[in-house]
Amino acid sequence: MARWTLTISSLYLAVIGLALMFAPLKFGVGAVPADASPALLALLRLLGGPFLGIAALNALSRSAPAGDWLRAVLIANAIGFGAVALNDVHGVATGEARDLARVFVVVHLAFALAFLTALVRGRRPASAADA
Repeated sequence: MARWTLTISSLYLAVIGLALMFAPLKFGVGAVPADASPALLALLRLLGGPFLGIAALNALSRSAPAGDWLRAVLIANAIGFGAVALNDVHGVATGEARDLARVFVVVHLAFALAFLTALVRGRRPASAADA
């Protein structure tokens, strides 16, 4: 479970990071004005870097043996995706978010739950059913 979650999330985060860095106006359609200031575009590009870093961390962690280090990566991802999902829920519920946020609520909540599931499964001893 953890391996697939880390793999898929690393691809997802890499796409977002690259989109923020190389196409911030297209990525932010409906949220970023077409005449965005250079400072806003620079900020969006800057935010792409941590996304790429977390994508790399997740990709490198997917073959890590179970233990404290992998557990820390899973916890950090669960918190990150959970916080983003809560932000999406708030934006959709208040009407402040763009319509596309409804899709991202599902995506981000699914990642948060997948990371939590991987954490819970990592706590119990492996069985033949898990193999």
